Amino acid sequence: MAVKDTFEIKVGEKPVIIETTNWTEQASGSCLVSCGETKVLVTAVLSPHTREGMDYFPLTVEYEERFYAAGKIYGSRFMKRESRPSEEAILTARMIDRAIRPLFPKDFMKEVQVIVTCLSWDGENDPDILGMIGASFALATSQIPWNGPLGAIRVTKNPAAGSEWIFNSNYEQRKDCSMDLTLSAIEKDGDILVNMIEMGAKEVSEKDVLEAYEVAKKELKKIIEAQVTAVKKIGKEKDVFEPAVELDIANEIKDWLGDKLEKAINNAPKGEKNLGATEILKAELIKYLAEKHPGEGKEKQVLSFFEKEIERIIIKNIIEKDYRPDGRKSVDIRALSCEVAVLPRAHGSAVFFRGLTRVLSILTLGGPGDQQILEGMEIVGKKRFMHHYNFPPFSSGETAPMRGPKRREIGHGALVEKALLPILPDVEQFPYTIRIVSEVVSSNGSTSQASTCAACIALMDAGVPIKEPVAGISVGLAKDEETGKYKVLTDIQGPEDHYGDMDFKVAGTRNGITAIQMDIKIDGIDKNIMEEALTRAKDARFKILDIIKKEISEPRKQLSPYAPKISTLKINPAKIGEVVGPKGSVINKIIEACGGVAIDIEDSGFVSVTGQNQEDVDKAVAWIKGIVRDVEVGETFQGKVVKIMDFGAFVELFPGTDGMVHISKFVKERINSVSEVVKEGQIIPVKVMAVDELGRINLSAIDAGFKPTPKNEKH
Repeated sequence: MAVKDTFEIKVGEKPVIIETTNWTEQASGSCLVSCGETKVLVTAVLSPHTREGMDYFPLTVEYEERFYAAGKIYGSRFMKRESRPSEEAILTARMIDRAIRPLFPKDFMKEVQVIVTCLSWDGENDPDILGMIGASFALATSQIPWNGPLGAIRVTKNPAAGSEWIFNSNYEQRKDCSMDLTLSAIEKDGDILVNMIEMGAKEVSEKDVLEAYEVAKKELKKIIEAQVTAVKKIGKEKDVFEPAVELDIANEIKDWLGDKLEKAINNAPKGEKNLGATEILKAELIKYLAEKHPGEGKEKQVLSFFEKEIERIIIKNIIEKDYRPDGRKSVDIRALSCEVAVLPRAHGSAVFFRGLTRVLSILTLGGPGDQQILEGMEIVGKKRFMHHYNFPPFSSGETAPMRGPKRREIGHGALVEKALLPILPDVEQFPYTIRIVSEVVSSNGSTSQASTCAACIALMDAGVPIKEPVAGISVGLAKDEETGKYKVLTDIQGPEDHYGDMDFKVAGTRNGITAIQMDIKIDGIDKNIMEEALTRAKDARFKILDIIKKEISEPRKQLSPYAPKISTLKINPAKIGEVVGPKGSVINKIIEACGGVAIDIEDSGFVSVTGQNQEDVDKAVAWIKGIVRDVEVGETFQGKVVKIMDFGAFVELFPGTDGMVHISKFVKERINSVSEVVKEGQIIPVKVMAVDELGRINLSAIDAGFKPTPKNEKH
C-alpha cells in the first residue's frame, strides 16, 4: 500500500489515524481510518449526471460488514458469502447518512454514494465512529459540493468506573455505562454546532446530556480542524453548483402567486389536514405554466419552488405569529389518549393517539428458545427483547408496494427498543422473550415516539413488571437562517416535520431520559436550542405519562391466560449432562412425557421450562430437580415400584431417580419372589441405605417400616 498522506488526531486517550492511499483512484474521495487495529475504507462517489425528473437528493450510504475483518467465515454450510446487511449495519449506515445529509446544498440533485467497508476489526474499537469521520473526510477532500467537514465522537460515562467522561469507549467500557451518546457536529463562527444525536441511556437527566455535549466540544473541534488542514493540503476544487430553478421562471411564479399561497395556508380551517387548498393552487399554477409555455416543460420547475414557498410561509408564521399549520402555539401538544387490551387473544395490546397519529402495539411473550440469534461481524449472541415497527402505506393515505421493512422502519424499531430496554425486568425476574410489533395505523408525524408510548402501554397490559413507564415526544424547530430567529416546537406533526428544520426525539421516564435521536436540515444547533428542546420534551413527556397512568396505572398482576407458562431453576452445571442424557435421551423423554414443553439450559446451569399448561411445566421441573438432586443416606421416601426383577425391585424416589430394594430388604421373613409382597405401581416407604461411587442407590423397605397388605402376605 502506497500511503500518500497521513493525518493523526488524538481523541481522548486514543489516536485516530486517517490515511489516503493509491487504492481507490477512481473514487471522488476516499480514505482509510483506523483506531487500534480496527480499520475502515471509506469512499465517496459523485455521479456525473442528474437523473431526468429527479425531485429529491439521491444520496445513498452503505455500511459493509466483512466477516474477514473479524477473522470469521460467514454463515452456514450452504451460504458463505455476506449478503443482506445486518440490522446493526443498517443502523450504522443510517447514522452516517443522518450526519452528512444536512450539509449538502439545498436543491442538489446529483447522485452521491458513500460506502464504508470495515476491513479490520480488533474487537475493541467500534468502526461506526471511524466510518462517520471517514465519510466526512472523503466528502470534504473531494470535488463534491458539501459544507463539511464534521466531527464525530462517542461519549460515555460508567458510574461504576468513576465520574469521568470517556471518549470513543471500547465495548467493555460501554457494557454498564449510564449513557452511550454519539454526536456529530460542525464548526461555525467559532462554535461547535451539533447536527446529529443518537443516544441510549439509563434514565439520565437533561443536565447530563448537556454536560456531555460541552465536554465533547474540544474533541470535536480537534477532529474538524484536522480535516480542515487536510482539505487545504490535498482537497480537490469543488464542483460549481447551480440552483435548479431559473430566475425568470421564479419571478414569473412569484408574480402569479402574489399572496394566494399565503392566504391558502393562513385561511385554511384549523386542524391537522389544512394544507389541502395549497394542492389546488399548485395544480392551477402547473396548468397556467403549461398553457403559457407549451412544450417547454417549465411547469416541472413548479414543484421545487412551490415547496420552498410553503416552507417560507410556514416558518414565517411560526416565528412571527407563533402560529402553526394546525393552529397550535409552539408549546402545545395535540390531543392525547390511549386504549388498553384492544385485542382479545394478544398477550398485551394498546393503541396510542396523538392527534391524527395513531399506533397499535401488540406484545407476544415466548420462552427463552424464542430469543433471536444474532450472528454479525461485531455482535454474536441472543436477544430477548425485540421491537418491530411497521409503516404501511394506508397510514398516510397512500398506495405503495409492500416489500418488507425499509431502513427507516428498522431504524424506528431500534429507537423504540433502545428507549424501553432500561425499564425491562432482569431475565432472572422475568425469563420471557418479549416481542412487540408497532403498527402505524394513521400517521401525521412523530410515529416513532407514538410507538414508544403504545409499546410501553402494551408491556403494562401484558403484565411485564417494568420498572417505570416510558413516553416519547418529538420536538421541532422553525429557524430563519438569515435573521437567526427561531422557535422550538413541541410535538411536531407532518408539515412541521417536512418543512421544519429539526426532529429531536426524546424518550424517557419521570426519572430521566432513556433515548434521544436528533436529525436536522440546517447546519447545526447550539446549546441554547438543545437545552430548550430537552426542557420542552421533558414537560411533554410528563403530560403523556399522566395520560398513560389514567388508562393503566401499573403493570397487570397476572399474565394473559394465553401466554406460555415458564418456571426456572438453577442446577449445578456439572449435572447438565445428566439432565440431557446420552444423545439427548433424558431431556427428550421429559419433553415427551410433559406435553411437549420446551427446556432451555444455559451453561451457567440456569434452566427454563416453557409450556402452555402449568401442570406440564411443574411436572418437568420436578423431574429435573429429581435428576440433579443429591440423595443422602438415611433419607426416607414414599417411592413408586416401577420394575420387579428376580433379585429385587426398582423404586422411583422422584422423577428421574430410581433406587433398588433387594429381595431380602422387603420383609424380615424369607420370600421366594418380590411379587409376593409388592406389585408394580404400588407406593411403598423406602429408606436410603447406601449410594455407591457410580451413583447407584441401595434402598430398604424394612427399615422404612414397610408392611405388606394381608393380600400380599397370602401370596
